[in-house]
Amino acid sequence: MASLGVKTVDDLIGRIDLLEIDDAVKHWKTNGVDLTAILTPVQEPKDFLGSFAIHSQDHELDKALDNKLIALSEPALNDGSKVDAELPIVNTNRVVGAMLSNQVIKRAGSQMLADDTIHFKFNGSAGQSFGCWLAKGITLELEGDANDYLGKGLSGGRLIVYPPKESKFLAEENVLLGNVALYGATSGECYFRGVAAERFCVRNSGATAVVEGVGDHGCEYMTGGRVVILGETGRNFAAGMSGGIAYVWDQDNCFEEKCNKELVLLEKVADDLKTLKNLIQNHFNFTNSPRAKEILDSWSLSQKQFVKVMPEDYKRVLERQKEAANAN
Repeated sequence: MASLGVKTVDDLIGRIDLLEIDDAVKHWKTNGVDLTAILTPVQEPKDFLGSFAIHSQDHELDKALDNKLIALSEPALNDGSKVDAELPIVNTNRVVGAMLSNQVIKRAGSQMLADDTIHFKFNGSAGQSFGCWLAKGITLELEGDANDYLGKGLSGGRLIVYPPKESKFLAEENVLLGNVALYGATSGECYFRGVAAERFCVRNSGATAVVEGVGDHGCEYMTGGRVVILGETGRNFAAGMSGGIAYVWDQDNCFEEKCNKELVLLEKVADDLKTLKNLIQNHFNFTNSPRAKEILDSWSLSQKQFVKVMPEDYKRVLERQKEAANAN
């Protein structure tokens, strides 16, 4: 940078005049590529605000729904008293639960709160990142639908989503959640009565989730947690999945062709049947899911229709831990 006469990284932003094509790099894929338009400096307009953040921005956090949630949660934040409330929500209400979670960490400490200390029931359509980074002790229940990134970075909280009670459509056949739900979740539990769109539980490292179908790339790069799919999946399921376990209800025996088996094994559910049944029972208790009831009512048959998706390396680690425990 010094040799270019540039003192800071900020000063480099937008300096196209400092770029040049390396003629030493020759490849047939570059033939015919003309970079002139990219390497020609643009003329800055008179009202140009700068190439990097040099002006303060108003993110209008004072208008965030979380301000109301924090006020309602004062008893829980002060002494751990239970709080329950019901509110409307619209899709311009984004990142609901994040500021509240920050207050839980600040005031209750890293242990956060006991499960379900704060319980908010919402009615409507939630905006992006509903329940993101949700702290332990907070339950967000949504009667409606949710946009992308629901439960991103979930940190111990509980999310429950189901369609409006007066709706006529079959939840298990319709998308209720947007893309990339539970991206990077670390802990907590979720129950979704409906189908999630693409990239469900990408990089999940510890959360438990039950959903009634997912789109393409489900459980991609997952490293931990438990996921139950009570329905079909899209293609490329479990791509890069190195940890955690997924259970897929494969009623029509069509799951294997949709699964990326590069890192995972497909097995029958055996020792963890009780865990699986308990998760499905929880799903029914929280969402009143007809599909969950159907599976539970015919458990002797339906339990045989589940496929266990187990990462090979993760299985090897669990087996070694079990051997070590038995040796002691």
